Amino acid sequence: MVKRWVRIPDGTKVRFLKDGREGIPDGMTELVVGPGRNPDSRTQYRSNAGDPDLTLAIGDDLLLRTDEDGVVIIV
Repeated sequence: MVKRWVRIPDGTKVRFLKDGREGIPDGMTELVVGPGRNPDSRTQYRSNAGDPDLTLAIGDDLLLRTDEDGVVIIV
């Protein structure tokens, strides 16, 4: 069975696994730095985590934020 990749929608609250910061993806970029890429082999998410600059990350480095009922939080 092949696992199908589904893009995280813009505006979904996420937590970065590496440092615990939270942010909101606002699109994707094909200007990928380093080997990390989404399963489409060409993109990374642009996420706003409160820094002056956007943070790039792949889906495997992000956790979707949910409310107490397990519903994904979208801003």
